[in-house]
Amino acid sequence: MSRRVLVLAHTGREDSMIAAREACAQLHGSGLVPVMSDQQQRDLEVHFGSLDHPTEILGEDVELADVELVMVLGGDGTILRAAELVRGVDVPLLGVNLGHVGFLAESERADLAQTVQWVASRSYSVEERMTIDVTVWVQGHKVAHSWALNEAAIEKASRERMIEVVTEVDGKPLTSFGCDGVVLATPTGSTAYAFSAGGPVVWPEVEALLIAPISAHALFARPLVVSPHSRLAVEILNRTDARGVLWCDGRRSVDLPPGARVEVTRSDRPVRLARISATPFSARLVRKFELPIHGWRGPAPLGTNGAAAVPELPPQPWTGRSLGPLQPAEAKAEAGKDADE
Repeated sequence: MSRRVLVLAHTGREDSMIAAREACAQLHGSGLVPVMSDQQQRDLEVHFGSLDHPTEILGEDVELADVELVMVLGGDGTILRAAELVRGVDVPLLGVNLGHVGFLAESERADLAQTVQWVASRSYSVEERMTIDVTVWVQGHKVAHSWALNEAAIEKASRERMIEVVTEVDGKPLTSFGCDGVVLATPTGSTAYAFSAGGPVVWPEVEALLIAPISAHALFARPLVVSPHSRLAVEILNRTDARGVLWCDGRRSVDLPPGARVEVTRSDRPVRLARISATPFSARLVRKFELPIHGWRGPAPLGTNGAAAVPELPPQPWTGRSLGPLQPAEAKAEAGKDADE
């Protein structure tokens, strides 16, 4: 049975089209069947001429459900577009970073050939990333429903006007303030928009939801981490006529008039990401953000029995502990205490 890999690339960029042509050729050479969308294949043929390897067309020769893997060539934005495509099917995404940070990507452009070999040998695992359901209500009517892998961001629609909002967790109001917006994020999105807004970095395997205000004019407007089972809400207050706009992953938008309400809950449809290495998330943080780690010496050396080669201090009873010499003020206090007794 043929193994098919869908190649998705940002065909508006020269480097992305070159990488897509190389990926298709390497997949074919490894015994896999490269698949592309009709539009992307036409873009490649216009740019390079006819391709020198057979490529199947998605929706004509093969359906998405018959694809083993989607190889995404680009930055996080391209991967988010690919996540829209695989929404509702159990096809994992494997990102090859051609952008800047590329937190969602698994490998870099220089490792493209090796990445293809790993795919060919099935040397990859699949992990599930939690997503969120997003619902917009206006005057008691549901006006929009969407989802997000990274975040749902409520922003002010006008540069000159802050929006007045009230945040809510599990049906209880938390606090209200004027701000430029509020980010409601997943752990995957903690290193994206929420990170730029001052939110915490959350390890992807942690199940939680995040709230990060954007430039809030308030004394208490701190980023919060809440249960993944919580229901979050942000309401645009009617104190002013300032309007907002909702962005889901920076791709799908809904206008928010005064009085609009945005509700966010955990979705039961995760996004599946392919992993070709067991690199800890801490190492990914260091590499992507180029964090300084000079002077790190690592854990203590282990002894022959696997325990740390450090002598263990014996327990000492409380009455046998020495508190050291008393300071003058303390000695005077102790003397007065003895006299009273």
